[in-house]
Amino acid sequence: MLIILLGCALFLFLYNLGNQYLWQDEAETALISKTILSYGIPKGYDGKNYFSQLLGQDYTKNYTWRWHPWLQFYICAAFFGLFGISTFVARLPFALFGIASVFMTYAFCKTLWQSKKTAAIAALLLLTSIPFLLLSRQCRYYSMAAFFSLAGLYAYWGLLEKRKYSFVLFLLSAVLLFHTHYVYCAVLLAAVGLHILIFHRDRFWTLFWAAALFAFVNAPWVIWLLKARSDVNYKELSQFAHPVVFGKAYLYQIGKYILTPYLFLIIPFAIVIRRARTGTFYPHDRAFWHKLTLLLLFIFLNFIAMVFATPWPFFRYLTPVIPIFIICAALLIAVASRLHPLVAVVILVVLIFTSPMKDFLYELTHDYDGPIEGIVKYLNKNGSDNDIVAITYGDLPLKFYTNMRVIGGLTGEDLSAAKQAKWVILRKYVVSEKDAKVKMWMLQNIPWENCGRIVIDYPDIPFENREDPAEHHFRTVTDEDRVVIFRKIR
Repeated sequence: MLIILLGCALFLFLYNLGNQYLWQDEAETALISKTILSYGIPKGYDGKNYFSQLLGQDYTKNYTWRWHPWLQFYICAAFFGLFGISTFVARLPFALFGIASVFMTYAFCKTLWQSKKTAAIAALLLLTSIPFLLLSRQCRYYSMAAFFSLAGLYAYWGLLEKRKYSFVLFLLSAVLLFHTHYVYCAVLLAAVGLHILIFHRDRFWTLFWAAALFAFVNAPWVIWLLKARSDVNYKELSQFAHPVVFGKAYLYQIGKYILTPYLFLIIPFAIVIRRARTGTFYPHDRAFWHKLTLLLLFIFLNFIAMVFATPWPFFRYLTPVIPIFIICAALLIAVASRLHPLVAVVILVVLIFTSPMKDFLYELTHDYDGPIEGIVKYLNKNGSDNDIVAITYGDLPLKFYTNMRVIGGLTGEDLSAAKQAKWVILRKYVVSEKDAKVKMWMLQNIPWENCGRIVIDYPDIPFENREDPAEHHFRTVTDEDRVVIFRKIR
């Protein structure tokens, strides 16, 4: 069953992976990764273009990148060095981590619940989770965070069971998760720390020494990071909303995209079946509650971290909890299947066919056209490497796909050179206050009387295509205004 699932994963995660052009956030990862091939470390400037989306505060004075941990950039750069630079290669390592997360979900679930059936159900649910597929098919760290979180939980349970190499595996997973995203690593350590204090104090010192080694290994990076970020104006860059607002947003997303209403209906069904078969409404086995508490602690602490530590309530920040929610759902389905094996089959069929799987399969097997693709193709066909392009939003993909000097976007750089731009692109939609100011500046300072208007047959939607399930397009948008490019004619 696992082999069959992984075979299906190769198709769902990798097929047509390079068809859609990178959107703004993906291009940031790809561009910074490219600088490693030249400088050895991730930079926010390559000598021609700036790669900031935070007004230049995401890198130091010498352009060393400081906003994200570096592991994702080095992995992407390694793939660029091995296979060449392309859209497919940019997304490939992260799609592979998505596939690995399916395998790790199976392994962790099987170890936790001692059931191949439950593990297979969990792997199938994750494999057919459209939100997780969309996140894993991005040139971004999301699938890495899910994989290393799962690996850390798997290794922690091995520590409790005194399995060989679990200490090393836990330490390695925690270190790699730290260099994927600091917040997720803090959540993992907090979750297992609380769990071991509540249920397994006899194993506390084993975990303590693992945490001590972790702190020792990462201390130099933490010191550098604190110094590098000391002058960042967080209030200027973030949208600090009330935690209740963020909490409601995340709960809504969890209910709509992870634990669908159909899964909630399984809970009373599973309880009734258990009552009929065992005479009790819930398990009285202490070990069962040890296991379930670990999952719930991880989910709860991630939720709290997302409510208080994220600048915006984006669904992507929930990535590490998707497999954990699914493992809980798989347990419920496995309990319900005790009435009859066909019950599990029916539930899984309903879940899969009420998801956007049909739309996702359409996306995999058809071409998709977005605004960035149209702009890039037109500029590469009609422009030269010496041209200057001024754009309000979407600058980073142009910097990845062309060799032109691109000005504007969210970089916060001096816009005066835009007056000499051969190409000017005013995107229809404004996505933030930062590009709104760029658009206003261009409207007031570009010599429009010297520009000719060109309309290309591509929809001017805000993004090429986002990973957020609420904003993702499975088909080319046809009912939108076309992209307009202005060309300097004298």
